Amino acid sequence: MTDFQKYIQRYLDQIPTGDLLAELKRSEEKTVGIYSNLTEEQSTFAYAEGKWTLKELLLHLSDTERVFQYRMLAISRGDKNNLPGFDENEYAEKSFANERSLESLLDEYKLVRKSSRIFLETASPAALQTQGMANSNEISAETIGKLIVGHNYHHLTIIEERYLPKLGWM
Repeated sequence: MTDFQKYIQRYLDQIPTGDLLAELKRSEEKTVGIYSNLTEEQSTFAYAEGKWTLKELLLHLSDTERVFQYRMLAISRGDKNNLPGFDENEYAEKSFANERSLESLLDEYKLVRKSSRIFLETASPAALQTQGMANSNEISAETIGKLIVGHNYHHLTIIEERYLPKLGWM
């Protein structure tokens, strides 16, 4: 197993079942459920110095999902280019998430997720099996769809283990 395969496997292992569309919906519902019950003040909480606030984390989910959507689209359409990587910390630093309302960030997350859901519901099985290059690694469009879900679950675990207990939720 390559380093890249090991890296993405940690996200794929987060997905509870093999039903991608159901897990896409469940991870969204869980994320929206948590964030809908936060106050504006709580949403600017970071569990440690130098860590993202809950707002920054939510926008990170949307940003990453957008990048993954583009990769799915390009690969499923047969794009032969090596699609670029991105620096998640630089994106978060320049996001100004903490200056936005929690409601606006949550609306954005839901719209981005709806777009992913529509793409995955309507893409042909052959298109999803198409292989391409992202960040110098070969990957299928379908695996990128799974990474959207696994990445979301990964961050939900972090929220539940590191953020919510310090906010007195657990």
